[in-house]
Amino acid sequence: MESLTITLGEHVFDALAAGPTDGEFVLLLHGYPEFADCWTDELTALGAAGYRAVAVDQRGYSPNARPTSISDYVVANLVSDALGFADSQGADRFHLICHDWGGIVGWALAGAHSDRLKSFSVLATPHPQALHAAVNSDQDQYDRVGYVRFFRSGVGPAEQALLGDDAARLRGAYGGAVSEELVASNVKRLSEPGALTAALSWYRAVPTDDLNIEAGRVTAPTLYIWGSADVALGRLAAESTKDWVDGPYQFVELAGASHWLPEESADKVIPLLLEHLAANKG
Repeated sequence: MESLTITLGEHVFDALAAGPTDGEFVLLLHGYPEFADCWTDELTALGAAGYRAVAVDQRGYSPNARPTSISDYVVANLVSDALGFADSQGADRFHLICHDWGGIVGWALAGAHSDRLKSFSVLATPHPQALHAAVNSDQDQYDRVGYVRFFRSGVGPAEQALLGDDAARLRGAYGGAVSEELVASNVKRLSEPGALTAALSWYRAVPTDDLNIEAGRVTAPTLYIWGSADVALGRLAAESTKDWVDGPYQFVELAGASHWLPEESADKVIPLLLEHLAANKG
């Protein structure tokens, strides 16, 4: 595993990399409240398989890429960052693997730039428009994303609630599915001045409480992996995601798996990813 930095304009991003520099490029995007090292098992496996895999601490998560305005965190900027990460590594076309909020960025990127992708793999996160429809039509999904409305209610209360009592509420978000060591590392980094506010700015920059995030139809070969025990993202949005993919599509439900698929279910996720990437090489 290597540590590296990627400079895009005035922002410097921290990243982890594995595999030969001449391998096919794979970009991995994390979600909230995590960092690039949530992908440690996947990076190791991809590197061993000959890919050049890079996971980045994204905007707001890298200390030197932490603008203070909420408007800096609109999805269009996050997509631009992701394309910039690939460009910085000389990858005109690449494989994209995403989780949670990284998945929102991935769907938006894939909808607008499918020509850049050899393959697209997303863990947990349904297509944003499938999620938006579910939030507005399904009481269960509306209730599941109540935390989003709390995060968007204003700067300050959510940060205080999450970090109070030795960050008990933030620690509890991982539901015991992520190692104590990684949770402690995440909490430490998100406790840095401005870090948690930057992470929550991803939610606050969304136009509406019902998560109406623009993302188009996807033609890139797509693998979507969803855990049936995901507490935030329910079945309706997961199963209706197929309606937004025009290219080759595979939906895999992991029975009993939680939201935290990169860590908790790496043993099941990695073979699926390697098979998907191998089928779309070149």
